[in-house]
Amino acid sequence: MVASSFGDYVRQARASGRLVVQPRMGFGDPEMMRAGLLATKQVGGATVGTLTLDSYTRVGDHDAALRALADGAPLNGYPIVSHSAATTRAVLHGIHGPDFPVQVRHGAARPERIIEAAIAAGLSATEGGPASYCLPYGRVPLRDALVSWRRACELLVAASRAGVQPHLESFGGCMMGQLCPPGLLVAITVLEALFFVQEGLHSVSVSYTQQANPAQDEEAILALHRIASELLVGADWHIVLYTYMGAYPRTPGGARLLGRRAAELAMRTGVARLLVKTQAEAFRIPTVADNVAALTDAAAVARRAGPPVAVDSGRDSAVHTEARLLIDTVLDLDADVGRAIVTAFERGILDVPFCIHPDNAGLSRSYIESDGRLAWSDGGRMPIVTRGDRSRRLSSDGLLRALTHIQRECDRLAATGPPSDGAEPLPC
Repeated sequence: MVASSFGDYVRQARASGRLVVQPRMGFGDPEMMRAGLLATKQVGGATVGTLTLDSYTRVGDHDAALRALADGAPLNGYPIVSHSAATTRAVLHGIHGPDFPVQVRHGAARPERIIEAAIAAGLSATEGGPASYCLPYGRVPLRDALVSWRRACELLVAASRAGVQPHLESFGGCMMGQLCPPGLLVAITVLEALFFVQEGLHSVSVSYTQQANPAQDEEAILALHRIASELLVGADWHIVLYTYMGAYPRTPGGARLLGRRAAELAMRTGVARLLVKTQAEAFRIPTVADNVAALTDAAAVARRAGPPVAVDSGRDSAVHTEARLLIDTVLDLDADVGRAIVTAFERGILDVPFCIHPDNAGLSRSYIESDGRLAWSDGGRMPIVTRGDRSRRLSSDGLLRALTHIQRECDRLAATGPPSDGAEPLPC
């Protein structure tokens, strides 16, 4: 499959009924990074590559990354700013191209130098967002992150004027990885995508992360389809699903079960792209072989999956109603979507549970119901109907149990032999 851009590649794959699978892969050593990209490409089918960056680069400590490289110290990702553009181009040479796009994944609240380095190396697909890469990861003020992300968008738009079609993915469908009810996830990722489009980008993706109840996840992704189709008019967009982003199962069987459920969920709901995780996630940085195994397994599950569920445009699910109310309330705050997002967090109209960033109100709380669904115990000042049990506010012990819920239940189900369809909820 040959495409003109990252977004075009994903669109072509989806049109042919194939799920694009993608690893989270990053190594400090250029030769190892190149080997990882080549191995990903050789998986075949619809795959895209990833340069996942290291922790020093994510927080802008490029001197520390340079020292690590000079000392031969291992890094937990690829330091794209510290390596020269020539080095990164050599890593990509003969691998990255129309038949194999590569995306830069980074986690930075202030991504300008990362975007500059990526563009200099010939890469124009990346991800993040002013809220999603600010609130969960540090203490950079949200207003400062917004300024940085405006500049990042300007850099990508400038690249498009040189004949490149950049792609920007919102990470808003993750927000802390777990324990965030899906209505808020859908709202934040759509708002960030609207911000990207308002800043001049034409190819974007919206995201969602797998949670504990497959039926609720399905409802959320179908709501995301519907809302994105209504609001991202004229943009080239698709949905990316993240395999569970919290504490991962510790047994190979539990990890395999959770990963396969993610692939099944993606196919049932018409998701275009899936970020996989490996059986090593609970213990160490995955190797190239770990990533190849996860990609191969996810692609095999996707090939066996049945047809996707139709999006019922006439049905307002609970997730759709909540997400659309949050989005509409935020958009009413300011014609500038970026300023509207910042104001919404300042006023608590958007409030991520258990997020301790100073610019998050911190009044909302959630819990896991007996069937695995995420529910609000307290909506704070958000304009939502709290259907959950306000008495279910989590204690510190309860929070720790909730954070390891998926890990424990997948390991247990794998040990006892789960049903073959893998679609039942994971009970507490």
